[in-house]
Amino acid sequence: MTNILDDEQHVIRARVSLTHQIDRGSVVLSSPLAGAFLNVPRHPFVPVFYRREREQFIPWRITDGDAEAWLDAVYTDDSLITEVDGVHAEHAARAGVTGVPTSSSTAPSLMADMLDALDVKEGDEVYEAGAGSGYNAAMLCHLAGDKHVTTVDRSGALTALARERLNGVGFDPLVIHGDGARDIPHDATYDRIIATASVWQVPPLWLERCRSGGILVVPLKGTLAGGMIARLTKLPDGTAAGRILHTPAAFMPLKTGAEVEASTPAIPDSPSRQAALSGRALDDWTFSFFAQLHMPRGLVRTYGLSDDGLHVTTLYDPADGSATRIEDRPEAAPLVTSTGPRDLWAPLEEAHQLWRRLHRPRREWFGIDVTPAEQAVTYTAPDGQTRRWTL
Repeated sequence: MTNILDDEQHVIRARVSLTHQIDRGSVVLSSPLAGAFLNVPRHPFVPVFYRREREQFIPWRITDGDAEAWLDAVYTDDSLITEVDGVHAEHAARAGVTGVPTSSSTAPSLMADMLDALDVKEGDEVYEAGAGSGYNAAMLCHLAGDKHVTTVDRSGALTALARERLNGVGFDPLVIHGDGARDIPHDATYDRIIATASVWQVPPLWLERCRSGGILVVPLKGTLAGGMIARLTKLPDGTAAGRILHTPAAFMPLKTGAEVEASTPAIPDSPSRQAALSGRALDDWTFSFFAQLHMPRGLVRTYGLSDDGLHVTTLYDPADGSATRIEDRPEAAPLVTSTGPRDLWAPLEEAHQLWRRLHRPRREWFGIDVTPAEQAVTYTAPDGQTRRWTL
């Protein structure tokens, strides 16, 4: 039986289809970027990925049934989960695994939006934090030249696979197993820096190693999904300034330094108060980025359904032990119950009121400034009043 991947015209049509999907969406592809998606195949970087079936993640190979459906999934504008709780899809049992996704191949349209913002030219020195599958690094190699690309990932398994697959399609960038926020080659500087994992702030070393006039494209996110992507230009004085892109992004966090698991304390049933807002508001991606600006760094959010099938959100701040539960109730206002020194929901209720008073400002209306001392997001309203939130 002929392998579908041996049919060159079939695979080319799949790449053309993906490029058309991206171009018909919210991204207007430049000629170089369209050329990258047309010439760089995706399937070598995701030979196995997970399909989600309820709570189970099932590995999917081209040999698992319908090869045509597998190829269509690879060349559809969707993210593909490649690792769950550190178990790569290639190493998973056929029955699948449960857990939390820890690595994925980003949706191509989001890749395109970020690469367009990065504005890579041939010969630019490029640093990528988060090698992942290697597909985005392959795009960078096509745009800048592979000898000008460095990509880093904390996972040794992912790093090895990315290097192998990049080599397999003819690219030989510098692939490093290390901490993307810290393990930059000694004395190296870059014209372009991009992250494919989220951070709370731009790591100081990225700012330091970006050349004057260079561009950084960095996903910024805390505990909430639907974060922001900052596009910054390095200024001659060593600072950087820019805007937030219009695209929401829920990248997995960049693993850097020591990781501490925070365990939420038990919250008593009283005293309680009525809430002006349901915890579900944090799932609204048009608001969640703004809500994040009003949350302390390190705040942990968990959520789910009560025994009655109603939404429950819990917030916990390990810094002072405060914890707050927001419970939806049938035919009544949500109930807020707190333990510790602070009610963690009150500032987010106020943030939602401010967001509505500002007429639900969009991400792309916000600016960002980064200095060695401070990082802040700003918004200037039509009346000229500027608000500032320190990250």
